[in-house]
Formats: sequence, C-alpha cells, structure tokens
Amino acid sequence: MGALALGCVIGYSSPAGPYLLAHTTATPQLLTNLTDDSQTQVRERLQLNQEEYNWFSSSPNLGAVCGGLLGGPAINSVGRRATMMTSAVIFVCGWLMIAFTNNLGVLVCGRVVTGVSMGLTSTAAPPYIGELASPDIRGTLGGGFQVMLTTGILFTFVVGEVVSSWRWLAAWCVVPPTLYFILVFFAKESPTFLVAKGRHKEAAESLQYFRGQHYNIQPELDMMRKTQDEAKETKASLKDFGASNILKPLIISLALMVFQQFSGVPAVIFNMSTVFKESGSGLSEGVSAVVVGVVQVVATGSATLLMDRAGRRTLLLLSASLMTVSIVSLGIYFYVREAGATMGWLPLISLIVFITAFSLGFGPVPWVMMGEVFPGGVREVTACLAAAINWTSAFIITLIFLPIRNTLGDYGVYWLFGVVNLCALLFTFLVVPETKGKTLQEITAYFRNSSNSTRFFVRNLDNRRTREVTPAPVWPGADCRRA
Repeated sequence: MGALALGCVIGYSSPAGPYLLAHTTATPQLLTNLTDDSQTQVRERLQLNQEEYNWFSSSPNLGAVCGGLLGGPAINSVGRRATMMTSAVIFVCGWLMIAFTNNLGVLVCGRVVTGVSMGLTSTAAPPYIGELASPDIRGTLGGGFQVMLTTGILFTFVVGEVVSSWRWLAAWCVVPPTLYFILVFFAKESPTFLVAKGRHKEAAESLQYFRGQHYNIQPELDMMRKTQDEAKETKASLKDFGASNILKPLIISLALMVFQQFSGVPAVIFNMSTVFKESGSGLSEGVSAVVVGVVQVVATGSATLLMDRAGRRTLLLLSASLMTVSIVSLGIYFYVREAGATMGWLPLISLIVFITAFSLGFGPVPWVMMGEVFPGGVREVTACLAAAINWTSAFIITLIFLPIRNTLGDYGVYWLFGVVNLCALLFTFLVVPETKGKTLQEITAYFRNSSNSTRFFVRNLDNRRTREVTPAPVWPGADCRRA
C-alpha cells in the first residue's frame, strides 16, 4: 500500500494538469472538452502557467530526495515499520494541503511534503521486503512494490477521469496512505532490524510469523545473528566503501537507478496523446493514459511472476534491448512525421512495447536489487543513497526534458534516450550479477569474494546444514554459489 500511495503522487500531475492549466495557457480546446460544471470550477480555482506547472510536476522529486536521505537513519534507529507508518501520516498531511489550498506556494509545498513520504517509503519498503522474504519468493514480493506503484498511477488516471476537480482527486489520494498506515500498524517489524537491536525474542516471533507456524526458523535466525555480530565488529566507515562487497553493489544499484529515470519514460508519456491520436485510435488523452496505465500494471505484474524464474539480470537485459529498439523507432516516427508522412500503427506499437519493456525490467528490478545486494552493516546508508539518487535523477529529467526537447526536437530526444538505454544494456551485460534464489548472506559473500579466493561459508537453509566452499571467479550472471 505504501507503493500505491507513492504511485498516486507520481501520477497525480497528469490528470490534474488540464484543470490547473486550462484557463492560463490559452487552450480553449481543453475547456470545451470539460463539462460546464468543470469549466466553472476551472475559472474559479487556482491556475498555473506552464513554468509553474513544471515546478508543480517535478517538486515531489525534491521532497523525495530529502525523504530518502532521512530514511536511512530512520530505518536504522526507529525501524522499518515505524518509518513506514510515519511516511503514511506525512502522505495524508501533504494531500490535505493540496486539496484545501488556493495558494501556489502551499500547493507546491504540499507536493514536496508528499515527496518526502515518497523518499521515506522507497527507502524503508524495499529493505523491509528483502529482509522478511525467503529467497525463493523475494523477487516476486520485491516486484510487488513496483506493481503497486503502477497501480497507484493507474488509480489517479481512473479517478481523474471520474471526478471534476483536482481537489477531489487529491482528496481521493488520501485513501491509499490511510490504508497503508492501518496495514503497517498490524504488521511485524523486520526480524533483521530486531536482531540488530538485540531484541532476539521479538525477532524470533517476527520470523516465525513470516515463515509460518511449523517452519524451523532456528538455522535462519542463527545466520542473522552471526551476520549482525560480524557487521557490528566491522562497522563500516567512509574508507570501507572502497571494499568490493560495498563498492560493487553500490555502483550497480546507483547505476540502475539512474538508468531507470533516464530511460526515456518522461519523453514517451509526454507525447502519448499525440501517438494515440495519429494512430487513428480516437481515444481521448485521459482514456489513453488509462490504457497505458493498464499496460504498465499488467506488464509489471508479469515481471513479478518472472522475477524468481527468469531472474533479475535476464529481465534487465530483455528490458533494455526492447526499450532501445522501441524508443529509436519512436524517434524515426517523429522524424518522418516532420516530413509530413505517417506510419500508421507503428508509433502506437512502439509506445506499448516501450512501456511494457520498462515495466518488465527497469521499472521493478532496480528497487528489488536495492533491497538485496547491500551487506547488513551498510544496508540502511546505501539504500538511503540509492533512493536519493533515484529521486534526484527523476527531478533532473522532469525539469530539463522540455528544454532538451525544444533544442533537439522530438526525434532527437528519443534517439538520445535510445543511446542511454543501449548503455544500460551494456552495463547490465558486463557488470550486473544474477541474484535470484540467493540468500542475502550468499549475495554478500559473492561480492566479497568475486575478486579473491578467500574461503567463506554458504548456508544451505533448505537442507538445514552448513558447508564450506572455495569460490572460483564468478562472472556476471553466473550462480553465486558455484565453486
């Protein structure tokens, strides 16, 4: 539900835009598309010009950067559960500010406040999921975060088609964080956090709750204690971030977050209505947005089912490949369009393929890997940094997209993002390892031993036994447990 609330913030500006921009941007067509009641509300309410609207759209990302930076210390001091409950309360406060204001400053401030909750949620939820999930379903549960995020975006698109005001849309957006608070209130704290705080009895109860009443939790609990003891003995300092078991996953996580935001999604969404209209579909802008939202949810849901079967790395490679081809195709379409030609359904197909490809890989996988690749001793700090980089990238790309588009043209922007996606493909192929089916301890051991041949222990939780192995060099995509 936290991701659903987060998705509402991301999706809100799109359906709210026509009501906020209709009177001040000289678009009588927009007004004629609204009902008489909506037109009256548009003229009587707060209005924005294009520059103000750009800040309105991008400001949550600034708040998310702050929330991400605060989230790391918060999940380490008060816990994952308390951080998520706090973020739910802040979500509600932000939406109420938006719903009841007639002042631009308060409106943007409300968006920033909801952005802070975005940062807190995106920092707390992925590690929480990674720590409570067993290895065989961790990818599926982690992918559920992105499924709920896209569902939140779809929620705002659908409600935005029904309600007649951006205020009522903001009021409806209070519902997901309210449910979020209630559900987290009745949830258990992460057993990993409880072990780290020396609350071993509560940790055992929490782990038993998540694994089931008849599951033997002792081997896993012992491994958690051992890992936490080692983390306390070797508390990471700034210089330790140069160690392979911290630096390598940090580079991978940060790069995936940057590639996610610079993949070209803003460019595709920006011209979505044009593509739908010129393909002859006859759908309105609002309905087109709902269609794309449905595609996102379905594709992301498929990714969660494939995460623990096909693997994270495979989905990233497939995603980057399809995004590169489809966004270059969209660039070709807009290039030919400027010459006065049309290409039928090709742009529509390219748009759907791009959205599907993004939702299969680079949408959910970076968040899943953020929750599993970092060692326990630095997981809070590195997850905080990764989330902050993600939202910083989102803010930058949202703010600079229009200037770049005005300079390079539509086709130039698409080809630029095509180059970025090609770089993402090469990076994934050369650097990103496969983590499906591995415990958090095995993943940490992989990064620690990928550049040397020191001996390490691998816990086989399925057979409840420990075996000592000497690892051989492991290439990206190989099994972390191969000896």
